[in-house]
Amino acid sequence: MSLINNVPDTSTPKSRHVKLLVLGSGPAGLAAALYAARAELAPVVLTGTELGGQAALTFSIENYPGFPQGVGGAELGDLFQKQAERFGAQVEFDTAYSADLSVRPFKVVADSGEFLADSLVIATGASPIHLNIPGESELTGKGTSYCATCDGWFFKDKQVVVVGGGDSALEEGLFLTRYASSVTVFHRRDSLRAGAVLQKRAFDHPKMKFVWNTVLTEVVGTEKVEAVKTKNLRTGEESLFPTDGVFIFVGHTPNTRIFEGQVAMENGYIKVDDHMNTSVPGVYAAGEAADSHFRQVVTSAGMGASAAIEATHFLEREAG
Repeated sequence: MSLINNVPDTSTPKSRHVKLLVLGSGPAGLAAALYAARAELAPVVLTGTELGGQAALTFSIENYPGFPQGVGGAELGDLFQKQAERFGAQVEFDTAYSADLSVRPFKVVADSGEFLADSLVIATGASPIHLNIPGESELTGKGTSYCATCDGWFFKDKQVVVVGGGDSALEEGLFLTRYASSVTVFHRRDSLRAGAVLQKRAFDHPKMKFVWNTVLTEVVGTEKVEAVKTKNLRTGEESLFPTDGVFIFVGHTPNTRIFEGQVAMENGYIKVDDHMNTSVPGVYAAGEAADSHFRQVVTSAGMGASAAIEATHFLEREAG
């Protein structure tokens, strides 16, 4: 409820009916919007809080086909949006905060009002878990990163730090050895959670080093990362560790909370089949909301396209 001229606004939120509603404006959501628009479904895209998704936070994407010199993450997201809009997709800066998938049409409530959707593509993505320490957010994109595949090239012959002890941390750390002169892994415990094969590869690699029982307490730098402050959890000793980059891999949280109990999930990720179908007919999921493994721009875009094609077939069947 809002106040206008000190008078409570008790009006019912406006309701809009759409053939296809896409939640999320990252590669998966905008690819779905593009394919749906070309199928003349007039899709509406709710951007969420991050226009362009996580990819937009990446300074340069060098592994998306068609851009031999690389492309900025924000620029690529803008191109995705313009292409979808060219064919009739409507992109709205709005965020969904509740959904009811037990009724048809599906009901989604956003900041601007209520949407009634004949079909739905969930492309809400996943957010990397942050350390929430001083300097981390301020230096994101300036040496602090959550994607080695995206940003590793920029650290040629430099010293970098990796935070984490699971499969992702070691996989990304090993990837970074292609570029960095040294990769130092900081882990809060005295043993890793990663698989045995990955551990052996990491321990055997001459560029990889490990610091145990230690956490980061601050990312230090002005224009770019210069060092990290650390604390040994056993001794309490605090140190300053010089580094050119900080890569944080302590997990991802899929942005799927509003769908809990409504579609089948596993560890918070929406379960889909090979055609992006969820457990609810007419509801599809794509990108990192449903992908805990690849988490790449190109795979998310492919999933989004598949979801839109399946939604088109679903609506055609319903129409007879």
